[in-house]
Amino acid sequence: MENIFYMEHPLIQHKISMLRDKRTGTNEFRKLVEEIAVLMGYEAFRDLPVEAVEVQTPLETCKTPVISGKKLAVVPILRAGLGMVNGILTLVPSAKVGHIGLCRNHETHEPEEYYCKLPSPIEERTIAVLDPMLATGGSAVSAVNFIKEHGGKHIKFLCIIAAPEGIERFHHAHPDVQLYCGCLDRCLNEEAYICPGLGDAGDRIFGTK
Repeated sequence: MENIFYMEHPLIQHKISMLRDKRTGTNEFRKLVEEIAVLMGYEAFRDLPVEAVEVQTPLETCKTPVISGKKLAVVPILRAGLGMVNGILTLVPSAKVGHIGLCRNHETHEPEEYYCKLPSPIEERTIAVLDPMLATGGSAVSAVNFIKEHGGKHIKFLCIIAAPEGIERFHHAHPDVQLYCGCLDRCLNEEAYICPGLGDAGDRIFGTK
């Protein structure tokens, strides 16, 4: 499907395998999520627009490319998306950070919004929406809906693990949004968790249950 990109780099796949291991502790899990975000961001931002500026080197003046236009906006879906933010900021330290708070209703498995704060002017920025898990796709679709309602146009969605059901739902709702996925897993179980997955990403990042 157009606008869907699977990250096949060996380093990303290796680190995802370490995330899956139930023996991986909170500190290591958190570091791995951040490292994967760096690697995924490197690929996802290869099409950022650039413009030539004049720079004085120690030897001479030259024209050299820099990112053009407004800087990047990073928008994690709370709370698990927070684990990916520092990885993206490693690549683009000047990026503005917004937040979208969504929680899953455990009966309907659908997202419920409790917070939304976006950088301004959001419509002029390239927006990276972050969430380690794309399960049913409900939270991802809702988050992008909120961003578009606020004027966001240039949107990318980055997830580490996804289920086919989530990919299909997201792409159907937002075919114009580039989706970057670290690994496509087999399916969702009856409780709407990704299998084989890696458990609850938020709990493993923050050490909660």
